[in-house]
Amino acid sequence: MYQKFGYHFHGYQPGDIIYIHDGSGWDPIKYSERLSPVSLKIRDIEVKSRNWTRTVIKAYEYTSDALGSLKSGCVSVDFEPFTLYMILRYKPKIYGEIVDLLTSKVETVPTTLFHPILPHLSSFEQEILAKASFDFYEPFIREKKVVGYWLPENVVTKKTAKIVADSTEKEIVFLLDERQFVGLHYPQAKFSCNTYKCDDKIGYVFGRDHQLSDAFAFNTLDVEGLVRAVVEGRIDVFKENSRIPYLVYLASDLEALLSNPQQLDKFLRWVSKLEEKGVETINTIEFVRKKKNSEYLCLEGECSEHFRINVKDYSSWSDYYDLSMDGRTSDIRWMGVRREDGKVINRIYNGQKLSQLWKYAFTKLFRELNRSVRFGVIDMIHKYLPDASIESIKEFLVRYSRIFFREHYEYFEMDTTIEYVIEPLKGIDPTLALRLGRIYYIMLLANHSDPRFWENIDTRVTFENVSAISKALIELMKVYIDENMHERANYILLEYMKLLAFPQLYYDYELFKMPGLEGWETTEKAWFDSLKSEVPNCDYNVITRGALYVGNEDLPEDIKGALEVLYDLKKAVADTGHISGEMHGEWENKEWCEHRAKV
Repeated sequence: MYQKFGYHFHGYQPGDIIYIHDGSGWDPIKYSERLSPVSLKIRDIEVKSRNWTRTVIKAYEYTSDALGSLKSGCVSVDFEPFTLYMILRYKPKIYGEIVDLLTSKVETVPTTLFHPILPHLSSFEQEILAKASFDFYEPFIREKKVVGYWLPENVVTKKTAKIVADSTEKEIVFLLDERQFVGLHYPQAKFSCNTYKCDDKIGYVFGRDHQLSDAFAFNTLDVEGLVRAVVEGRIDVFKENSRIPYLVYLASDLEALLSNPQQLDKFLRWVSKLEEKGVETINTIEFVRKKKNSEYLCLEGECSEHFRINVKDYSSWSDYYDLSMDGRTSDIRWMGVRREDGKVINRIYNGQKLSQLWKYAFTKLFRELNRSVRFGVIDMIHKYLPDASIESIKEFLVRYSRIFFREHYEYFEMDTTIEYVIEPLKGIDPTLALRLGRIYYIMLLANHSDPRFWENIDTRVTFENVSAISKALIELMKVYIDENMHERANYILLEYMKLLAFPQLYYDYELFKMPGLEGWETTEKAWFDSLKSEVPNCDYNVITRGALYVGNEDLPEDIKGALEVLYDLKKAVADTGHISGEMHGEWENKEWCEHRAKV
């Protein structure tokens, strides 16, 4: 057969960080994690640790067992850099095995640091994150002219795609979902090497078969059913008769391979039976390479602009598809608002309809806080280096990743010296520059996509984002205080106060003026119902709770004293509600996601 089969696994688990400890910026951050024990069953082995993140990291031990037994290049894999870095910190042996896997057995695909919804960030942040992601993955892709790229949640725009493509000299294959394509013409484009014009840059693009991907990830087909679905259900008779190779591309979270006792063995049997049927297994990026270098026969115009596919801006791979108005995905899941008509949506949570208005406010607030940190970092650099260009500041911030992820870079003997990192800002005090770099990266860390993936706001991942952005703001405020720039310090304090007073944003942002899908989603009652605490020991919403938790540790005593008039600091706890998608784990506390220790 000329049919090929490629699978991509996306490895990402946000941390259970509850507090980032003080630091100078000369070293990677140190942090405290949640103590909320949970176990998962991998094959017949119970994997247990202090929190969800640690448990999944321990489960990654089985990644090499599963994927390492496949032929080289059979699948592609990405690991979000901070996740891979946590594996290095906690489980160096597993990290070494994964590095061996990424360098010799699978196609390594770069992905964005900290897993944000990239188009929701400013172009400045997008550029930093894209360039730093290629720098992080340099040891794995150094010799490759064509590389893949995994955008978090596949959320893409032409502008974002261009930023990513401009961040490297390599040619990019964007791994997306077929539901993101506009004007897909059968049978010419299906399973072919298509191009994606993102402004003046040309990339390659593949869209995963979402039905078949989900059938494997959610166990709705057995091995025989999966084999038939590929060999019979996805056959392209025209290309078979023309002897033209074509690719059936699938993708899912790596956790889907690890979290079910039977999934590892099932995947191996699936691949083995496909090969018995004459279906070659090959990763998507290598398929594109073989098309480009003529190892695989192309349809006339394949891999050129003649096979150009349009991709819907802000589309994704995991949206609330039932709310789609055009048969394509969008970013409704992370915005809480449908772009086509601007209506705020609702979802079912715990058997009740819950307004998703909080996601819109959360997104808007974090854009403001990100901007305050970004401008603060740039302004402080310009205070002592007024002629520093924006490009040189960007280059410094990209290079700071070598401090933040130092052990990773040292593993590959890449330059992590202070001289290398601050070279773009010659003449500035390294102590100040590195302090600012640290603040900026803590802000980036605060932009994980996970809080807005789930329907309820009160989760451990929301708490982590709030904890990180609170730390970045308070540290920037302290820089201003040290520099006797008290007016700016007061401004940053007011920005931090927006986190504490998150419920007030309903009025400040005039959210009540927004239309709702059914009408009630933007009412005052719907807003406050969506923010309700899910833990028994604090009635503050999770954003107020997270900001207060950090402020109680870090704010100057005079400011903390003033806050005590407004807030009960005894309620500054790290407990949160559970994530519904994690309830298959065996939690010691099934009622809420607690934290059993102090900072």
